[in-house]
Amino acid sequence: MTEKLSVEIRKENGKHAARRLRRSGNIPAVLYGHKEETVPLTIKGEDLSRVMRHGARFVELIGAVSDTALIREMQWDTYGVELLHVDFARVSADERVRREVAIELRGEAPGVRAGGVVQLILHSVDIECPAMAIPDKLQLNINHLELEGVLRVSDLSPPENVTILTDKESVVVQCVVPLEMPEEAAPAAEAIEPELIGRKAEPEEGEEGVEEK
Repeated sequence: MTEKLSVEIRKENGKHAARRLRRSGNIPAVLYGHKEETVPLTIKGEDLSRVMRHGARFVELIGAVSDTALIREMQWDTYGVELLHVDFARVSADERVRREVAIELRGEAPGVRAGGVVQLILHSVDIECPAMAIPDKLQLNINHLELEGVLRVSDLSPPENVTILTDKESVVVQCVVPLEMPEEAAPAAEAIEPELIGRKAEPEEGEEGVEEK
């Protein structure tokens, strides 16, 4: 099911206007692509949050414009907390697009029970698929990953109509023996007791002490 987003035309541009929009609970955005004019938009923050929670990438814009689009980019503040701006790219539902999607490991590797550790080498892959069929992530089952074993991009099972563009021989995950911790350094040589200042030296054997006057 395609998510719908109600949008309005943004009449003011610039940093100050954008700040005023965000203070009022709205997010500035822009729609471009298909060699058509670029349109500045405004979206309600709560509507966009709903779409983000559902993991949607392909949306239908309604209201001031009527179009289907891909959420191409989201600009966040330095701390990754406040959403500052959204870019929408015009696409049709059956148009094939390229995206980067994350890899999620599922299951338990037998190699871990044999003393190994699982290392995720490749966190995402590039794919091509219809705009309305972009997966949120690709899952990789590691239930057969033995100690010293590897799983490659070719072991991923993408949904129908999804083509993986990343090299099939690229290693995604491996199970390896953990590196041995270096042995603790030998204890330092026993410290020599420092001579106490002002302490009278003991006479050596056969040496008479100085007679005190």
